[in-house]
Amino acid sequence: MANMNNNSAPRLPPGGRRARTSKVSRNSQPGAQFDGYLSPKRPHSGAYDEMFAPDGTVRGPYRALYESIAALDGSDLTARASALDRAMVDQGITFSLSGQERPFPLDLVPRVVAAQEWSKLERGVAQRVRALEAFLADVYGDKQILRDGVLPRRLITSCAHFQREAFGINPPNGVRIHVSGVDLVRDEEGTFRVLEDNLRNPSGVSYVMENRRTMARVFPDLFAQHRVRPVGDYASHLLRALRAAAAPNVADPTVVVLTPGVHNSAYFEHSLLARLMGVELVEGRDMFCRDNVVYLRTTEGERPVDVIYRRVDDEFLDPVHYRPDSVLGIAGVLNAARAGNVVISNAVGNGVGDDKLVYTYVPEMVKYYLGEKPLLPNVDTFRCWLKDECDHVLDNLDKFVIKPVEGSGGYGIVFGPDANAAELATIRRKIKADRRGWIAQPVVQLSTVPSKVDNFLAPRHVDLRPFAVNDGKEIFVLPGGLTRVALPEGSLVVNSSQGGGSKDTWVLAARSSTVERELEQPALGPASAVDGLAAEQGPGLTSSQQQQQ
Repeated sequence: MANMNNNSAPRLPPGGRRARTSKVSRNSQPGAQFDGYLSPKRPHSGAYDEMFAPDGTVRGPYRALYESIAALDGSDLTARASALDRAMVDQGITFSLSGQERPFPLDLVPRVVAAQEWSKLERGVAQRVRALEAFLADVYGDKQILRDGVLPRRLITSCAHFQREAFGINPPNGVRIHVSGVDLVRDEEGTFRVLEDNLRNPSGVSYVMENRRTMARVFPDLFAQHRVRPVGDYASHLLRALRAAAAPNVADPTVVVLTPGVHNSAYFEHSLLARLMGVELVEGRDMFCRDNVVYLRTTEGERPVDVIYRRVDDEFLDPVHYRPDSVLGIAGVLNAARAGNVVISNAVGNGVGDDKLVYTYVPEMVKYYLGEKPLLPNVDTFRCWLKDECDHVLDNLDKFVIKPVEGSGGYGIVFGPDANAAELATIRRKIKADRRGWIAQPVVQLSTVPSKVDNFLAPRHVDLRPFAVNDGKEIFVLPGGLTRVALPEGSLVVNSSQGGGSKDTWVLAARSSTVERELEQPALGPASAVDGLAAEQGPGLTSSQQQQQ
């Protein structure tokens, strides 16, 4: 471990150009992997770096991690990075990029969040979920927020995910958002801001758990030096929330996970959660409705189902009300839910709450329903459906990030500063033709975290998706969440479909906390010891299981 002066924080070695011709000698020096890390010539040099302050001082939460990494040489980093890749392949954690299945990139440098900072994020996410729960109950009920003029009525009626079929479906414990994923970014000032909400079928929590398990096997020595809060108990919180969602007259509710099938890109996550919760993983053909009751076909006969954790989109869920050609859902399941005989998790119609235009009004929802000041600010957003804001966007297209309201996965986004004249002209026409379909945001220089690039560590942009579980009494926010990283240099798009990867997210426990810490294993010896360790295959996972975020 690198030496550290007790009276001062460690600092980044002096900058300068990387001498690519002398990798071996430079990588043998402590901290050489960070050479040139804070170069002023790096893309988006004004971004907030989470490990280093602008003067090169290592920030407090990262000090122990920096010292551990600085003590390693380039070959050690490469060996451990290779071990992570092999572990991902062995566990079948892959994704599709350009038509090819490849291991989901897990970077070897974790992201670290201090206990106090996480406490603020936790409270902010929980506040946001409570406000959105109240909004969904209202918009599918009395619509008081529309009557009071806080939100325009046409904002809701024009939303593609506003499901009139959801009227009359009132969950027994009032919870519609059993699971949510709130995407956060950190701006140039170091402030966390909400980029978007995911209230329908947020995916990625399996990456959180598998990233942690893989990192703990390959880097137990790092965990031994940190009080990292565990993430492996997520499934128990989810199961408790799903069981609590059942009708109060059901003593021992039957819970199932509904998947579109093995060919779905998130099937790995569906099967993992079902296995960890100890419930049945089913497809639509395994169930049927009779007299407004959902039954599961089993070898022992028909069995009533009380709660369906569905990973099927609304339009495919019930062929009676939606697409009649769908074979993924269960005919009549909405009528069963309306009769109170089954609970659908997450609720049908939640998409109106995470519409990218409705998102801009969430701070007003927090004030209206909770009477509180929003703890997490939104990213500044211009709404093209409002004439004044649309005119401002059209006059400054080359300064904004233009996003389709119905877009996902990073597709359809136009970065104005990088667009050519033809691209700007095209997006201008699209906005004028469908103003409701577009929003614009200033270019946020997402914060950076060191990531392995060749034999060095370089800054790469990240976001964060914390996962929240609501059981009707409390909102549990998984301590960590999914950190996605944009691996191409200068890229601000973190989606795996656009070449992104992920990092393990370490939330540090407070010094006074008695919370359980991650990993109770002996530290590793020399770096070569990871070779055999990383090839272990996790229990119950096969190479056919895969997931795409």
